[in-house]
Amino acid sequence: MKIDRIRLANFRNYERLDFEPAAGLNVLVGPNAQGKSNLLEALAMLATGKSFRAHRESELIRDGAERAEIGGEARIAAGGIRLRCTISQTPAGTRKSFEVNGGAVGFARFLGRTRVVTFVPADLQLVAGGPSLRRSFLNGALAQLSPTYYRDLALYQKVVQQKSALLRGAIAPDRDLLLAYNDELVRPASALIAARRAFVDELAAATAEIYARWRGTRERLGVTYAPNPDGDVGEALAVQLDAEVRRRTTLVGPHRDDLRLLVDGKPLAAFGSQGQQRTAVLALKVGEYDVMRARTADAPILLLDDVLSELDAERAAGFLKAVGGYEQAFLTTTELPSSVGPATTWAIRAASVTPC
Repeated sequence: MKIDRIRLANFRNYERLDFEPAAGLNVLVGPNAQGKSNLLEALAMLATGKSFRAHRESELIRDGAERAEIGGEARIAAGGIRLRCTISQTPAGTRKSFEVNGGAVGFARFLGRTRVVTFVPADLQLVAGGPSLRRSFLNGALAQLSPTYYRDLALYQKVVQQKSALLRGAIAPDRDLLLAYNDELVRPASALIAARRAFVDELAAATAEIYARWRGTRERLGVTYAPNPDGDVGEALAVQLDAEVRRRTTLVGPHRDDLRLLVDGKPLAAFGSQGQQRTAVLALKVGEYDVMRARTADAPILLLDDVLSELDAERAAGFLKAVGGYEQAFLTTTELPSSVGPATTWAIRAASVTPC
């Protein structure tokens, strides 16, 4: 998979940009606040339709403009494809629209036409942060891989919200309605758990091998899936119903899943050094890349935002060596590293991209 061209109009600090990146590793070099991360954000949105950093989508529209556009041309296994995402400011709020090959499509049909793996400094919290971060990691990968997974996730989240609102109500919840919600949850919950389990099995094998190679020691990184429930969903929902009424919250379901990261069988967050944790997250991301490539026979785009600043020289060199042979990757940095290897280098200044 390769992005041949990306065009921006009024996106973040870019008034206009027409950029044709190279194959292999593209290094985007420049001072902070010039547009490096904004360009990576736009590339990611061509795959996911969502920003990996904005709190509000209105932030994506350049000051003084009413709408922003991201257009892209890509080569995927099936051939060429043209994508467009438009973010508009309307009286009713911020709206997004999507196009594939010139035709309007809904979000579900846009998602995953191209695929990306992103790594930003905040991802280092995947080890020590809360379970919601690790669930988001799983959802982000699987939604790109499978439209069915995205639809099941959207349905599951909708029904959980409805059930939770009923449980939190001012009056005692209607038991028949709770049972009806539970019946609606069984199929999508079971599908999500099955999809996550299969993905984590593949991810664990890839990540363990990568971690061992980078660390050069006998210590073993374990990645295991902790589903909720670890058994029949319908039975677990029935058993917990009274407890859910008492506690006024939904206690069972994949919205409470977790991904466990272990080093030699011990929790990495509690027993791993900072270096072990950082190497583990890098290995997890490269493992995600490898699983996506193996499942689709089409390599995703790798987006690396300011990751070298979080690594010592040895780990940075090892990481760059690992990603240097990828079909297409983008790396932002304030200074060009000496260990970068074969790459195409671009200077970014004031939302202008020029070859170095």
